[in-house]
Amino acid sequence: MSAQIKYAYLKGHTWLYRRNYPKDVAMVLGQQAMKQSLKTGDASTARVRAAETNGRYETMVAQVRGRSEELLSTASTSQWAEAPETILDRLRATLEQSGAVAGRSEFSRIKPPKKTPVREVSKAYLGRRSNELRPGGFKSVRYSVGLFVSKYGDRSVCSLTRADGRQFLTLICQLSPMIGKSEATRGLSLDRLVAFSARGSARITVRTQKRIWSQVNHFLDWLVYEGHLGQNPFRTVPFDQKVRPQPYAVLTDGEVTSLLSARDDLLQTILLTCLLTGMRSGEAVGLLREDLVSKGNLGTFVHVRPNTLRLLKTDAAERLVPVHPVLDDLFRALPSTGPLFPELTVNLVTKQFAVLRRRLELARPGLVFHSTRKWFITQCERTGVPEHWTASLVGHQSARSENGITYGIYSAGISDDQKRSIVDQIRLPT
Repeated sequence: MSAQIKYAYLKGHTWLYRRNYPKDVAMVLGQQAMKQSLKTGDASTARVRAAETNGRYETMVAQVRGRSEELLSTASTSQWAEAPETILDRLRATLEQSGAVAGRSEFSRIKPPKKTPVREVSKAYLGRRSNELRPGGFKSVRYSVGLFVSKYGDRSVCSLTRADGRQFLTLICQLSPMIGKSEATRGLSLDRLVAFSARGSARITVRTQKRIWSQVNHFLDWLVYEGHLGQNPFRTVPFDQKVRPQPYAVLTDGEVTSLLSARDDLLQTILLTCLLTGMRSGEAVGLLREDLVSKGNLGTFVHVRPNTLRLLKTDAAERLVPVHPVLDDLFRALPSTGPLFPELTVNLVTKQFAVLRRRLELARPGLVFHSTRKWFITQCERTGVPEHWTASLVGHQSARSENGITYGIYSAGISDDQKRSIVDQIRLPT
């Protein structure tokens, strides 16, 4: 969750500032709000710049009001009644000459807010987010905003209230985890999904509720920034439930043996790949033949990098990982060009793993395909590999020092020879 900064919000990777002017000042300036980019993605820097911008805001408001009082006190009531635009133009000219509004755009008349339907602006928002987010992230945002639009889509944006926020939060807390798994729930509105969920007692996790709530609030923040709303009415509605971390389980050696002994036609090779390299499922599924790099007497390495099939989770995720001897023969049998696993997707891998887990009666909570990565990290730890060495193999930022950025600047990382010695120590259970 991002930090909270008054009058600022995070859009993508940049903090933006927006603060509404008082009505009398807005009438003079011809603008509803002071709006600008803080030109940083760092919360600490943004907080300092927001405070500086607040200072400029307060100064401008004080100067506009001061000049307004001086000029209007000299104008008679009849002059103001007969020619308000003339007096307003004189006031604006005085403000420009005094430098009180330096650096702003030309004066213009404030346009009254349009009663724009929520459904209409949501299309523009989702269109922009589709270009900013990866497919998985956009799918989540589209679902959350879709729930909101199904309930309030025909309402005008400016009619949304805090009471609507409380109502929406109450409704999403009643949703069942089955609504995404049943064909009968596709295309249903939020109200009908709540009615469907009432048939059972299971509810979506607090983490999922908070994600939906946060994504809808980001949508409303965007409406504020674009001028459709004066302020986000949902921001004052507290989300009181605590999100409890639910870490993935680590595979035991017995579970690894059971999974590999099953020799699942679809998963066997990808299972071995992730167990012996520590790669994420998306990284493994997106491997291309050209990602396999020969290092002479050190053998073959996998260059985990962005390609035409997928991007990477973080910058630290790009790395070279030695191919374990067990994988050498398996990789030779895979396609000689293009994707190594052309028939697989992350969605297919995770679902097939769930099927295999049920068939083998591996019902331990938290056991998912990502547990293969945790098994690899655990094996590195048990063989005495330093934590920051393991981090370079699995694509984590080094945790050797409190200031990981400083360490990353001064260290070139471990050598290929050291990486090879680590991976070769990993042994599959028998």
